[in-house]
Amino acid sequence: MNKILILILSGWLLQSNSTAQKCYWQQHVNYKMDIDMDVSKHQFTGKQELVYTNNSPDTLRKVYYHLYYNAFQPNSMMDVRSRTIADPDPRVGDRIFHLKPDEIGYHKIDKLTQNGKPLQYKVVGTILDVELAEPILPKKKSVFKMEFHSQVPVQIRRTGRNNKEGVDYSMTQWYPKLCEYDKDGWHANPYIGREFHGVWGDFDVKINIDKNYLLGGTGYIKNPQEVGYGYEDKNKKMKPQKRTDNKLTWHFFAPMVHDFAWAADTDYTHDTTALDNGTILHFIYIKDTLVKRWNKLKPIAKKSFEFVNKTFGEYPYKQYSVIQGGDGGMEYPMCTLITAHSSLNGLISVTVHESIHSWFQGLMATNESKYPWMDEGFTTFAQYKTLDYLNDGGAINPLGRQYGGYNRVVKAERQEPLTTHADFYKSNAVYGSNAYSKGAILLMQLGYVIGDDALMKGMKRYYDEWHFKHPTPQDFKRVMEKTADMELDWYFEQFVETTNTIDYSIEGVEENNGKTAITLARKGDMPMPLDVVVKLKDGSLRWYYIPLRIMRNNKGKDIYEIERINKPAWPWVYPEYDLIIDVPKNKIEAIEIDPSTRMADINRENNFYPELEEEQSIKFIGE
Repeated sequence: MNKILILILSGWLLQSNSTAQKCYWQQHVNYKMDIDMDVSKHQFTGKQELVYTNNSPDTLRKVYYHLYYNAFQPNSMMDVRSRTIADPDPRVGDRIFHLKPDEIGYHKIDKLTQNGKPLQYKVVGTILDVELAEPILPKKKSVFKMEFHSQVPVQIRRTGRNNKEGVDYSMTQWYPKLCEYDKDGWHANPYIGREFHGVWGDFDVKINIDKNYLLGGTGYIKNPQEVGYGYEDKNKKMKPQKRTDNKLTWHFFAPMVHDFAWAADTDYTHDTTALDNGTILHFIYIKDTLVKRWNKLKPIAKKSFEFVNKTFGEYPYKQYSVIQGGDGGMEYPMCTLITAHSSLNGLISVTVHESIHSWFQGLMATNESKYPWMDEGFTTFAQYKTLDYLNDGGAINPLGRQYGGYNRVVKAERQEPLTTHADFYKSNAVYGSNAYSKGAILLMQLGYVIGDDALMKGMKRYYDEWHFKHPTPQDFKRVMEKTADMELDWYFEQFVETTNTIDYSIEGVEENNGKTAITLARKGDMPMPLDVVVKLKDGSLRWYYIPLRIMRNNKGKDIYEIERINKPAWPWVYPEYDLIIDVPKNKIEAIEIDPSTRMADINRENNFYPELEEEQSIKFIGE
């Protein structure tokens, strides 16, 4: 190849790489909403101004809005799905089907314009289909103005009024919300009770409500003195609003978020605690017999936030609210709604989990419907890392419960691949196992593949490169490949895109001229690198590491505090591998594949020589 051609190709490659880095784009929204609540009827009217910026290279001729409240009507898709799925969520069951007219939820659109021009639209269940009066060209903006009125449903799933703990209003997924448009097109998924996706932007929201209510939610209170709320200075005297209708206007502002949630109750109390960096944690709850439990939660929540800040990346906002409401725990930007009538440990666990969503859902904002494991799984991984830290545990693998749940689904032959869209799982149980357990295992096991040190550095790098964006599995994989200097296509293809399982065994241990030959076998369809730890009769340990040839590298620093002996790579198509070690067989007390238990081996009974009980493995880890 001549030098001129080489220079041309090199220049083209450099230009292509530069262009690829600049190809990422995302849409932008700015919401202004004025909401007037009628608490006697559980209804509200709304005026919404939405400035939509089309940062895509495409010309848009339609837009779509979510109308989530329409799901809470008899014979809605959410109702039918709940009544026909094999294992319905007991919190829903057939409750929607039995709602009366004054108990259902709805959004009714009274007026919609684009840049002052009236629009044609139709309501299709929980989606509003809108024909644009004029196309939105690339890099251009449109201003949509909407007037609507809504009814808050009886609380059944996440949102609604009068929940079982007595909270009056859990206002989540409560307003007409523009659907996301990205490189894959529109994501106008009908709401059947699963996950959410939203467009980044600023929310400026005013809520007029009976003055006896205290509110908390996404964003900062802009008029704390007027509503008697201490977001800025709780010691300042309240400045009464000049109103004659017995209401107060709460003014929230949330910068660069992708949703807005709030809650209200006449019996709420409000406490705060501050992180060392000045971020304020707010606790909004009904002051009943559980007040001591909430008081114990505050310092633990602070310790949790500061650990996650240090471990996964700095939380960028100056406030976060833990609010009693909802029907379990659900994450929203800058706040969570949780139920509180459980044990102290339960309250801590749900607060830790939901607050960590501020990183993996609130800031990374993956498409939860397409990739629920990137949100729920990563959050579960970080949750149990954090809980272990809070309990001074120092566990090598704090996810034993998640591995057990995954194994039960495998043994029941009910697996579905992680690529399954959240709405299309055949059962709630398998969805939960995949999104939470297998998603968390993916990270813990990735640490086994690339080394724990590279994993945790990669998690911080992932945050640094992708917060305030919408990363995909490919984006995450590339971060980890660059951090570990390793090829990881095989890992994500096998563990995410298939239901192939891992099973390795020790098939034989034989003396061989003063050395020992350990025959290892791959019995499962998914290949993995192996850690094999040998315990000698003198009590010493030896760690042998066998990478996969397809990885193109060895893993980095890992959890064992003993010297690692690297062995030749295993070409994954070979069913067996002979591990030759410089130790006579008569000096070996025991051998184990992966004593850390991070590899999701579905049959650990064949991981030992001689055969050991599982509980003996805990004592065998290199400590």
